[in-house]
Amino acid sequence: MKKILALILGIALMATLSTTDTSAQTKGGSVLRHVVLFKFKDDASEADVKKVEDAFRALPTKIKTIKSYEWGKNSSPEGLNQGLTHCFFLTFNSDKDRDAYLVHPDHAAFGKLLGPYLDKVTVVDYWSTK
Repeated sequence: MKKILALILGIALMATLSTTDTSAQTKGGSVLRHVVLFKFKDDASEADVKKVEDAFRALPTKIKTIKSYEWGKNSSPEGLNQGLTHCFFLTFNSDKDRDAYLVHPDHAAFGKLLGPYLDKVTVVDYWSTK
């Protein structure tokens, strides 16, 4: 019986050592949020804006370090958005994953597509807390 228990504990220890410790990456269960806010130029057409929306929406299929993605248009009645109309919300497991996204060729290509239509951008990154 002791040999079986020792064998089970040994297997459990090996399994623990062979897995990646994601808690170290995610800082104790929190995740890295990357919030991007856009104000488009006044002369950007609806088709131009849609092209940018579609291109941003495609990034998670191209860049695997993006763990989740959502976006939407401002609907606040407060009038405090300073002209920013679009919010894109990305989630990463680590600073390293976010940094890989920032230099990724598909992110750079998106920036080139966006450039002619963008008036203002604000970016805020934070580690989630509960």
